[in-house]
Amino acid sequence: MNPKEKRETLVFGGREIEYRLKKSRRARSVRLSVSCEGAVSLTIPWRLSLERGKEFLYDKINWIIEKVDYFEKHKDKRLPKSTRSDYLANKWRALEAARERAKYFNQFYRFSFANISIRDQKTRWGSCSRKGNLSFSWKIILLNDVQRDYIIVHELCHLKEFNHSANFWQLVEKTVPEYKKIRKEIRKL
Repeated sequence: MNPKEKRETLVFGGREIEYRLKKSRRARSVRLSVSCEGAVSLTIPWRLSLERGKEFLYDKINWIIEKVDYFEKHKDKRLPKSTRSDYLANKWRALEAARERAKYFNQFYRFSFANISIRDQKTRWGSCSRKGNLSFSWKIILLNDVQRDYIIVHELCHLKEFNHSANFWQLVEKTVPEYKKIRKEIRKL
């Protein structure tokens, strides 16, 4: 385990919740996350004391419990946990699908982008960098065609609108009119 990282247990209302605590020199603010496997992670800036980080954690305890319970309740509906070999076995198929569909949808948008890559991302379906690089999780290959298209269009539209404003959603709606319904489906995975 990383020396700047440790595992601790949070006890609240008779429940024990294990969490990972990490101090980071790159972090500018406190970041709290609960993965779809129910793993709780707290990252705090290097300059912030552990006590302040733990105070933040306790302030968010109801949110943490809500998320852990939600993921436990819906564990049968989410994509299976994957291994490195799953990533390697599916990376090229996912890249081919992402390139093909991005090229297709970009006929309607005419945005310029630098590169498309596939990663073994744990918490995101895709991302768009300020340099115009589109990155997708290899797991897009496990989605149905409509869901995969939504993810690709979503990231393409970030090339024009680097936010989730009304303008952004209008761009998405141009080629994925039922994006709200699809988005809800994907959030349940």
